[in-house]
Amino acid sequence: MPVPYFSLLRIMLKKVFNYWFPPLVWALVIFTFSSFSTPSTSTIYWQDFIVKKLAHMVEYGILAILLYRALRAHEMDKTKAVILSILFAGIYGLTDEFHQSFTPGREPRIRDVAFDTIGASLAMLVIWKKF
Repeated sequence: MPVPYFSLLRIMLKKVFNYWFPPLVWALVIFTFSSFSTPSTSTIYWQDFIVKKLAHMVEYGILAILLYRALRAHEMDKTKAVILSILFAGIYGLTDEFHQSFTPGREPRIRDVAFDTIGASLAMLVIWKKF
């Protein structure tokens, strides 16, 4: 007996919600954090720099992992999912820096996009090696 149309639709919507909602929410979290000015984490420049750049790397590493999970749920090839996750995280980092250009107390920097992409790449390297 064939599965009714609405049952298939419900299954598809559940899959989309379960796998694409987390990266969407995380992207909104990143966007929200970018809407606030950032205080110094230390009076020593290099310590402040390290903390902030590690935060960039962790934020975008998590985004890449969530994107990878969503892409693989739709049976995308592992290599393609890794590449697209890194690419999308990097592009989102670029748009986030553009967004920061409108935020008082924030400055857009290409260097931050590089750290975002490095974080996404390192996360995908861990995924590649582990799974």
